[in-house]
Amino acid sequence: QVQLVESGGGLVQPGGSLRLSCGASGVTVKLYAIGWFRQAPGRERERVICISTRDDPTYYADYAKGRFTISRDNGENTATVHLEMNNLRPEDAGVYYCAAEAGLICDRSGTYEPDAWGTGIVVTVSS
Repeated sequence: QVQLVESGGGLVQPGGSLRLSCGASGVTVKLYAIGWFRQAPGRERERVICISTRDDPTYYADYAKGRFTISRDNGENTATVHLEMNNLRPEDAGVYYCAAEAGLICDRSGTYEPDAWGTGIVVTVSS
C-alpha cells in the first residue's frame, strides 16, 4: 500500500504560480504511477494529470496543458511528485488530491480508479 500526503496549497492571485507536492511512501511506491485530481466547488472530482514511474506525463485536462507541469523524484521507498501550476485562474481553485495507480504507466483511458488517495489540499485563486 502507498501513503500519500499533499502540501503546498494556499492562496494565490490570478496569474500567479503555485507548487503542490505529494509525498508518497511505501515499499511498492516504485510500482505506482501518481497523479493529481481536482474538485472545484460544486463540481465532481476530475482527473488532471499523471506521471508514470518513468517520468512520462499524461495530461487529462486541456486546461492543464501549457500551464501545469508534473515531475517526480524517486527515493528508495518514497517518491515526491510536484505539480507546478502557472498562470492560475479563479476557476483553478478547488481541492487538489494526489492519487496513486498501481502500474508503471498512467491509465490512458482516464477511467481507472486510483488505488490510494491523499486527503486533499485547498488551492484558492483570488485577488
